[in-house]
Amino acid sequence: MTNPSEHSLPANSMAESREGDFGCTVMELRKLMELRSSDALTEINVRYGGVHNLCSRLKTSPVEGLSGNPADLEKRRQVFGQNLIPPKKPKTFLELVWEALQDVTLIILEIAAIISLVLSFYRPPGEGSERCAQDISNPEDEGEAETGWIEGAAILFSVIIVVLVTAFNDWSKEKQFRGLQSRIEQEQKFSIIRNGQLIQLPVAEIVVGDIAQIKYGDLLPADGVLIQGNDLKIDESSLTGESDHVKKSLEKDPMLLSGTHVMEGSGRMVVTAVGVNSQTGIIFTLLGASEDEEEEKKKKGKKQGVPENRNKAKTQDGVALEIQPLNSQEGIDNEEKEKKAVKLPKKEKSVLQGKLTRLAVQIGKAGLIMSAITVLILILYFVIDNFAIQGRTWLPECTPIYIQYFVKFFIIGVTVLVVAVPEGLPLAVTISLAYSVKKMMKDNNLVRHLDACETMGNATAICSDKTGTLTMNRMTVVQVFMGGTRYHQVPSPDVFPPKVLDLIVNGISINSAYTSKVLPPEKEGGLPRQVGNKTECALLGFVTELKQDYQAVRNEVPEEKLYKVYTFNSVRKSMSTVIRKPSGGFRMYSKGASEIILRKCNRILDNKGDVMPFKNKDRDDMVRTVIEPMACEGLRTICIAYRDFDDTEPSWDNESEILTELTCIAVVGIEDPVRPEVPEAIAKCKRAGITVRMVTGDNVNTARAIATKCGILTPGDDFLCLEGKEFNRLIRNEKGEVEQEKLDKIWPKLRVLARSSPTDKHTLVKGIIDSTIGEQRQVVAVTGDGTNDGPALKKADVGFAMGIAGTDVAKEASDIILTDDNFTSIVKAVMWGRNVYDSISKFLQFQLTVNVVAVIVAFTGACITQDSPLKAVQMLWVNLIMDTFASLALATEPPTNSLLKRRPYGRNKPLISRTMMKNILGHSVYQLTVIFFLVFAGEKFFDIDSGRKVPLHSPPSQHYTIVFNTFVLMQLFNEINSRKIHGERNVFAGIYQNLIFCSVVLGTFVGQVLIVEFGGTPFSCTKLSLSQWLWCLFIGIGELLWGQVISAIPTQSLKFLKEAGHGTTKEEITKDAEGLDEIDHAEMELRRGQILWFRGLNRIQTQIDVINTFQTGASFKGVLRRQNMGHHHDVKLAPSSSYVAVAPVRSPPTTSVAAAVSSPTMGNQSGQSIP
Repeated sequence: MTNPSEHSLPANSMAESREGDFGCTVMELRKLMELRSSDALTEINVRYGGVHNLCSRLKTSPVEGLSGNPADLEKRRQVFGQNLIPPKKPKTFLELVWEALQDVTLIILEIAAIISLVLSFYRPPGEGSERCAQDISNPEDEGEAETGWIEGAAILFSVIIVVLVTAFNDWSKEKQFRGLQSRIEQEQKFSIIRNGQLIQLPVAEIVVGDIAQIKYGDLLPADGVLIQGNDLKIDESSLTGESDHVKKSLEKDPMLLSGTHVMEGSGRMVVTAVGVNSQTGIIFTLLGASEDEEEEKKKKGKKQGVPENRNKAKTQDGVALEIQPLNSQEGIDNEEKEKKAVKLPKKEKSVLQGKLTRLAVQIGKAGLIMSAITVLILILYFVIDNFAIQGRTWLPECTPIYIQYFVKFFIIGVTVLVVAVPEGLPLAVTISLAYSVKKMMKDNNLVRHLDACETMGNATAICSDKTGTLTMNRMTVVQVFMGGTRYHQVPSPDVFPPKVLDLIVNGISINSAYTSKVLPPEKEGGLPRQVGNKTECALLGFVTELKQDYQAVRNEVPEEKLYKVYTFNSVRKSMSTVIRKPSGGFRMYSKGASEIILRKCNRILDNKGDVMPFKNKDRDDMVRTVIEPMACEGLRTICIAYRDFDDTEPSWDNESEILTELTCIAVVGIEDPVRPEVPEAIAKCKRAGITVRMVTGDNVNTARAIATKCGILTPGDDFLCLEGKEFNRLIRNEKGEVEQEKLDKIWPKLRVLARSSPTDKHTLVKGIIDSTIGEQRQVVAVTGDGTNDGPALKKADVGFAMGIAGTDVAKEASDIILTDDNFTSIVKAVMWGRNVYDSISKFLQFQLTVNVVAVIVAFTGACITQDSPLKAVQMLWVNLIMDTFASLALATEPPTNSLLKRRPYGRNKPLISRTMMKNILGHSVYQLTVIFFLVFAGEKFFDIDSGRKVPLHSPPSQHYTIVFNTFVLMQLFNEINSRKIHGERNVFAGIYQNLIFCSVVLGTFVGQVLIVEFGGTPFSCTKLSLSQWLWCLFIGIGELLWGQVISAIPTQSLKFLKEAGHGTTKEEITKDAEGLDEIDHAEMELRRGQILWFRGLNRIQTQIDVINTFQTGASFKGVLRRQNMGHHHDVKLAPSSSYVAVAPVRSPPTTSVAAAVSSPTMGNQSGQSIP
């Protein structure tokens, strides 16, 4: 695999100074990158004269890279383009306004208001009016008749306000997401060699001609050609749909494509295509073109009522799902094709969303029925009263006046509906989530999928990695075993014979990735900085402690001179490097987990540095006396060994033959101290009812020691610590298939899983999620940092990736990125998640009280007095305050530590608990009693004129103004009651910490004063005296006192109270979900009873649909990185693929993405087939 370095170029500055253009054009390079394997090799060798000549045409040096001269970089950007794909234009404010106007309830109101407006200008011929109906005021009151148009105009105006508020919310949400997106993008950097220095460069700044260093776990940011590679294997499934890893080498296939994952090995490549010219970019461009054509189809499709399924919480597109504005209709067509093409395993929406959707649909239905009955009763009463009882005849000239009455009734009916449908719910959810996401940034949680935020609040189990999450990921060698002696601290170098010292230094310096380095500390007196793999950094630090210089050895043996490298992977659990010896023959250095390497050793060095035989008995003694004691102190043991090949060159591909007969040099014990804040965080999790399990690749003794230090295990507990092998033996049947019953016996007691493979982690997570034992189903969060954690992160309800140590692949599969790699941040995420859930419950409690009261008042008022005591415009104001402002106030409550003192809600707990139901009904009783008293006896109490049964266009009465004012003030004080939903007495606790809440309550109060005092006819209000105001306030404050009375009633005694807003049961899912891509509860409900105007909760996550064959991330800056890991890994990594591929119907909420199955061929939908 060595690379002849004769062709290396003159120094890069000279290469770049040659004038004129580069030796190849963008199109030539594009064509080159479309070739594969042998065709590509031929093209490179014949046309360009090999990779090194290609580098010289691109004016770059394969060793030094570009010089980084700004003028040169700019020129390259102009000729070859930038490494970013231009984002889709965000929707303009006007488009969002147009979308908000599509709401059916609003359209009905607009139409009714316009009819009312037109009719109000009609005057019947002089004589007719008395004959038409006695209720119409006398024509002498010209001034009053003139004001007939005001109501219609006021309704239109209120609709405009509601639309603008909605559009503004959508717009600001869109803006926030764009910000979040760019933040995620800036996080991604890549290793580039410039001027001979390895630097971390943001992906967007990479140019054609750059030399990139690639290693295990990278997601390639641009297309390129391999210059030098060690054991390189790439997962190209995101482009080709083939799940097998493709071997890359100079002799066979040197083409590396953007958006593919490095699964093994390392190497260097020269960048040949970036941005829209890279393979990923070409596909994006095709997508953009095909989307415009789709628009037309979509419009047609919508008319025929294509079922919309637009909130896949985690679609194929990895990141930027929620970045589209709300009701985007994208991808319906694509999705239809997709449904036919691939039967995907079904997945549920997020826990909260499922519950909310069902609840909102039920409320919507109830409101619809109530409003229909209201209109019917009003019309019937009017007709019977006028034409039957009073025996009038229908006169042609009176028709417009009768129609005016009917329109008024219709408006009342629609108003009831407007108040009943809780369209503030999606808004509350959105605001709450967006607010939490913003705040979680400060707590080191970078949320990539919105729904993960609330799912985290329901988490019942966390499967955590050990290294870096529970520990500090600052490894140091603290013990050494060498030549039969165990040193409890690192000895001085003169203890070792020179030849042994030489072997140790070479074995570590050469046989570790050259990207791992120990750099001097940034601050005086600080610790040295560890760059790269932390275990390797510990070993390099050990070399430095032995007063040797690893860099000198590396300079002597540069990467080009390495003959063969077997890189570390999760199967080998070791790394070996072969070099040529000056005297002829080869030497291989190996290092890895001690029990694995020792099994392959048959010789060992003694204290003089001579080779001794090493038998099985010696090995067992060593494990017992050296390795186990080290492991029990929580140390990770690494064995360093070597082997010489002096005779003939062996066949390097036959790994099992090569990696045997090693000679053990030394065993070192590496300490990775537990983070000081972790034990407290784990104690918090236990109090909060969350089980923490540790899943690690380390040996069982090390894992047990660390778990005990963290507090996962406490002495005297009856919990299991298993190794991967033992775990598999216990859960699989004779055929090697995982059995859920067997797994159900193990997982409740399992706390530590050691020496586990990625498959074991995936099996455990899947088993816990699918398990149905216990009173509630589990919601599982998983942390991971390596490429191999991808499947488990995807399967989990919430996947946490490490921001510092995590590979791109892990970040890609995750929902939340921990920017500080710290376990305590997960606990903060739990707190925020629970807070989101509680905020939404608070809002529900408030909203439903208003809904119940307003609907009943409008309904009974209309039936008894032929007119709703609350007018349409007043209802719209109530709707605005209780929906938009209250959702702002209640959704932005900051979390408190008390949230971590209760058990998680889990999947099946209803949204509206008994306590909340008690509060809703209790407050409704109080409000209804007060309002009915005011409507039917208020005029006597206040000694004013009655406002009941007034003629059509009469001026507003003080009576009904008092009713309206009292109603709003009661809501205002009830909003304070709604701050607590678990029956707490002190509703004012911490109210000053929430400025938004205080300002919303004050603002609403000021608004109400202005409406009553200056609203006049449009709001059907008239001025009130001070004593009337004080009475209204007194009744409002009564709400707070009444709240105390309600909380004194024990909920247990109210057995008759039902809970509402349950999660979906499994049977229902199975029955209803046939033929559905994803279990969308809204759709099921809608199919059961077609409610036209249910404005979806689907607002939270709307999707950008990317062609299903190519699962990419979003089309936003630098997004060459966002490919999905693809479902096939699940299949590949599990020993029995059928078990994983067919996910059971009851699979958990959307975070479990088994649905990103890519279709095997690429291109037929995008209009160009890419070979």
